[in-house]
Amino acid sequence: MNPIEAVVRRADKAQQRHTPTSFVFGVIKKFGDDNGGALVTNLAYAGFVSLFPLLLILATILGLIASADPALREQVLDAVSKQVPLIGDQLTGNVHELRQSSIIGLIVGVAVLLWGTTRLAQAGIFTMEQVWNLPGPARVGYFPRLLRCLEFLGVLGLGVVVTALLTGLEAFTHQRTLTIMAATAGAVITNAGMFLFAFRVLTPGSISFRRLLPGAIAGGIAWTGLQSAGTLLVRQALHSAAAYGVFATVLSLLAWVYLGAEVAVYAAEINVVLVRRLWPRALVQPPLTEADRHSMALQALQNQRREEQQVRVTFNDRPPGVRRAATTPRTPEEILSVAPDQSEPDQGKGELS
Repeated sequence: MNPIEAVVRRADKAQQRHTPTSFVFGVIKKFGDDNGGALVTNLAYAGFVSLFPLLLILATILGLIASADPALREQVLDAVSKQVPLIGDQLTGNVHELRQSSIIGLIVGVAVLLWGTTRLAQAGIFTMEQVWNLPGPARVGYFPRLLRCLEFLGVLGLGVVVTALLTGLEAFTHQRTLTIMAATAGAVITNAGMFLFAFRVLTPGSISFRRLLPGAIAGGIAWTGLQSAGTLLVRQALHSAAAYGVFATVLSLLAWVYLGAEVAVYAAEINVVLVRRLWPRALVQPPLTEADRHSMALQALQNQRREEQQVRVTFNDRPPGVRRAATTPRTPEEILSVAPDQSEPDQGKGELS
């Protein structure tokens, strides 16, 4: 063993001995196993393409109720603009409601926009299916997927309304510090709630609501922090891309959407690693840990496409007398039969395989 490998293996043993480091590495490793970069790119592209139809729908709906409450329109648009630092005002300021000479034309126009925005929900469903390593027969069909898309859009709309209400906090107090603290706490709770309900809509129904909570909380905190630091990040991007002119705004927006998509995927991975107990993972292989075998089995079994197709995964590297953990699947059916709400079985008991 060369000196470099010896140092790496010592570091690997150290991270496996401590739960915080082994869990964080397990999340990063699972992200790589799922080809998370491609999932983030797909989700970011869908979010970028769907953003403008979503803003147009929002502006149209607000335009219909503006006569009743113009202040609400401004408050909601202001809340939306604050989601994207610096360039949010440019987005909302240049999007105007859809105007049609007839009610039928307006309904058709909104329906077409809604159809266009389902791309984001479709990408989110696919991402959750990949993250949870669902086999082909367990993935939702076309019409249930459309229903989930509408539910997802409803979650986004509810989040916008709650965020708009939070923007009025400063009207109740003149103490700036208290206002900032209350607004930040409210933003974290709102963002975590949006992640939680979005995960519930996009994640397989066999995963209980409470199992989605850790990733939602982590996602809410990360997204709130990203918004706080986003002003500096976007300002730097705009400064660096000054030569691009108007395209600097587009590039900054795309970068912002990408970071948001990355936060969402990592938050989902946290839930999967906790539910499947996919840690500790080995930095240097061999030997494999049981969590390594579990994750590798998931990657192979999710490639089943039809119920008629039989897939089975076994390993031949376990030392004599070491049994397979009961949670490590061998067939696609075992991925779905593991009850996430049950307590973790004894890792030392199981079957030889």
